[in-house]
Amino acid sequence: MDVRRRRWVVWSVGLFAYLVGVMHRTSFGVAGLDAADRFDAAPAALSGFVVLQLLVYAGLQVPVGVLLDRYGARRLVITGALIMSAGQLLLALATSLPLAIAARVLVGAGDALTFISVLAVVTVWFPPRQVPTMTQMTGLLGQLGQVLSAVPLAALLHGPGWTPAFLSAAGVGLLAAIAVTAVFRNRPPGAAAAPATPSPREIVDGLRLAWTEPGTRLGMFSHMGTQFSGMVFALLWGVPYLVAGQGLSATTASVLLTVFVAVGVVAGPLFGEFTARHPMRRSWLVIAVIAVTAVCWTVVLVIPPPVPAWLLVLLVVVLALGPPGSMIGFDYARTFNPGHRQGTAVGIVNVGGFSASLLVTLAIGVLLGVAGPGGAGGYTPDAFRAAWTVQYLVWAIALTGVVVARRKARRKMAAEGTVVPPLREVLAVRRQARRRDDRSDARPPSST
Repeated sequence: MDVRRRRWVVWSVGLFAYLVGVMHRTSFGVAGLDAADRFDAAPAALSGFVVLQLLVYAGLQVPVGVLLDRYGARRLVITGALIMSAGQLLLALATSLPLAIAARVLVGAGDALTFISVLAVVTVWFPPRQVPTMTQMTGLLGQLGQVLSAVPLAALLHGPGWTPAFLSAAGVGLLAAIAVTAVFRNRPPGAAAAPATPSPREIVDGLRLAWTEPGTRLGMFSHMGTQFSGMVFALLWGVPYLVAGQGLSATTASVLLTVFVAVGVVAGPLFGEFTARHPMRRSWLVIAVIAVTAVCWTVVLVIPPPVPAWLLVLLVVVLALGPPGSMIGFDYARTFNPGHRQGTAVGIVNVGGFSASLLVTLAIGVLLGVAGPGGAGGYTPDAFRAAWTVQYLVWAIALTGVVVARRKARRKMAAEGTVVPPLREVLAVRRQARRRDDRSDARPPSST
């Protein structure tokens, strides 16, 4: 098999492993209310499941980036798949809250090893011009794992029950580990060997250099501002909000989560192509996604519930733009850092969105416990309405970070000889070029 065909086979297996990882990550979102009954968990305790999962995920991103640069992607993806399967197996058998929380911690740890490892293989196997689009395709097609949790896993959960549902999830994870072992490879045949194992001092220096690079911080704040709202919605609070806060049926809520995934799959390649064609304007797309998401949530929260069904569909569509928007953060890590520390830089970027997601998930759980009529809290429309407002603080922090880091990155680029002209100048030049073309088309043909 030639390299061109083999790269697609390797990528497909890596994508499958990530897709299964997303299924594990989001499986608790469709099981939130069932878990509340099974473990007699209050809203704050329920959010604690996902908060610990995300805390482990976010906390491991930088160490995983260092391990990726040192040991390669294949080992990390196999290990991650096995750890997540163990977590789902434990959750299937758990009957007490501590065991269930431990299970989600295992899922978070395995999940942390998977995505950035698959992205590292994409960077090595595909030509540079294709990498932004393939990054988007990996991130967005991987979100089909939410469909696995929203449809077949939910059907098993509400049919055979809790234990068969999560045992099935563990089995799929084991299948992913076997497939990766058989097919997945770190680099194409004949490619340059991996750099020598860095010393502890070199690891520390790599971390410092990756963080001090303005482009890495620009990627982190971009990832933070675009990802967290959709992540919190899909990971835990979307289904309870749609069912208890807006009066939809559980089936309709699952359908909307499927719409979330489908819109993201369509938007991903478009975002990737824009990033590849206009690398100097990536930040404007990030800012646009953050602004549109904040505006749409504002409209939904201002209207007393239940809001019109079309507005909830619009909200889900807008939230679906967040994951492809967050992929731009990884493109910053790739283009602003040399190859030997890209794993570390990608890990730093990934901390942004997942740290924000875990804080917002926890805050919503706490606010649901104290908001509502008379301070009684609970899963009420008014409590949900108050709880979702915590997002505005994160958007403000992320937008500020994007603007400040972008300014520093452009200063560094200018010092290195690459000047990014203001957008108004670019648009003015394009308008002048169009006018010249129009005048040229309007001239009568030559008589000669």
